[in-house]
Amino acid sequence: MPEKRDSDIKIKKQAEKINIVTITSQFLKDAKTEFKKVKWPTRKELIASTTIVIILVIIAAIYLSLVDFGLMSVINKIVG
Repeated sequence: MPEKRDSDIKIKKQAEKINIVTITSQFLKDAKTEFKKVKWPTRKELIASTTIVIILVIIAAIYLSLVDFGLMSVINKIVG
């Protein structure tokens, strides 16, 4: 009787492995199909977008640095 259960468990595990492989391969096929549908930016668009992002990050960093410096000055005057 225990031998039958062991074989049933082995069969079930093999079926699960096959199912995982099937699901994974289907996912990869679907992902490949979706990547083909994407409208990728041209080199010019990519450079323009990247430049804008870098400029905005620099502006935000400068602004936050000034705010930090100002608040530290105020706190230092209050505390000490």
